[in-house]
Amino acid sequence: MPEKGEPDLSSIQTFLSPAYGERWRISAGVRTVSLYYGCMQAFILAGGFATRLWPLSERRAKPLLPLAGKPLLTYVLESVPKEIPVTVSTNAVFADDMKTWAKTIKDRNVTISIEDAGHEGEKLGALGAVSKWLTEEKIDDDLLLLAGDNYVGCSMEKFLEARGTNPLIAAHDIGDRELAKQFGTVIVENLPSHPHPLTPSPEGGRGTKVISFEEKPLHPKSTFVSTGWWWLPKDSLPVLKEHAKKHPDNVGGVFEEFLRRGMTVDAFIFKETWHDIGSFESYLHLHREIVDGKTLADSTSIITPNCALEGSNTIGPSVRIEKSTLRDCILFGNSVITDCVLERCIIDEHCTLTGVDLCDQMLRAGTILKRP
Repeated sequence: MPEKGEPDLSSIQTFLSPAYGERWRISAGVRTVSLYYGCMQAFILAGGFATRLWPLSERRAKPLLPLAGKPLLTYVLESVPKEIPVTVSTNAVFADDMKTWAKTIKDRNVTISIEDAGHEGEKLGALGAVSKWLTEEKIDDDLLLLAGDNYVGCSMEKFLEARGTNPLIAAHDIGDRELAKQFGTVIVENLPSHPHPLTPSPEGGRGTKVISFEEKPLHPKSTFVSTGWWWLPKDSLPVLKEHAKKHPDNVGGVFEEFLRRGMTVDAFIFKETWHDIGSFESYLHLHREIVDGKTLADSTSIITPNCALEGSNTIGPSVRIEKSTLRDCILFGNSVITDCVLERCIIDEHCTLTGVDLCDQMLRAGTILKRP
């Protein structure tokens, strides 16, 4: 008999991989079983309306915002091992854009799950969307639950290697209690809740137990925060579905419920970079970190020789820039910039700017600005 948490392969014909240790998978009916990851499905949350990033997110899902030439959601998807089936959850407003994005993914199948919500007040809530999908699709596998608007620099394989039989949270030390108020905070057994800044954060995994979890606390007891990567064994999913009935908006709250019921929750602590793209500042900060002092320009864009490009810039398709200075900017595409100075600006598509100086601005699609 297989150990708990391992797939029962007794009724499935198997074939040895030619490379020792290579990950491979076999199909049994409609289920896919990975000999490395077992029966697991990934569910990416990408249905929020992201009002803090309006006007950029007014007509597009936040996970589809471009980052160094490709959508943030693509980075999240690329982090998931290809053996694991992936479903992306979104709302009715962004459904067409999400389906279009899925067609750009050539090396794996992605299922789009559409929540029938036209605005924030109609949303099921993140946990409600997970529960609805689990129930309607009759999911009976372990669950890799991911936030579609988080960038995690750590290897997903490393995270999944840390799983045991308990729910697992990926946590990161942001080193600032004031900032921690915006996130779910984690206190881990035998680790200081706020390490000395010169002391490297420890790495945790299987056996590194969570002793407390608080979602967006007013007075954080820890600077370790949940980072939008969660793994839940299938025997914990009935608790998730029950909790979602009364608390559909709060993903982190299910971990509080696990602990309240006396269940063990493990933490995987990583030191690599992490960003939650929830604001203009956090989006631009991640852009600068990824682009790293270069200018990334689409091959269809034209930048005349009398331009100065300083810091980190990303220039999307079909942009023309003349006699202008750009410093730490993101231009989505299909725009014309003439005789401008732009610093730390994010410019949506189909904009025309002439003779203007802008700093720390987000411009909605179709903006026309011209100096009188």
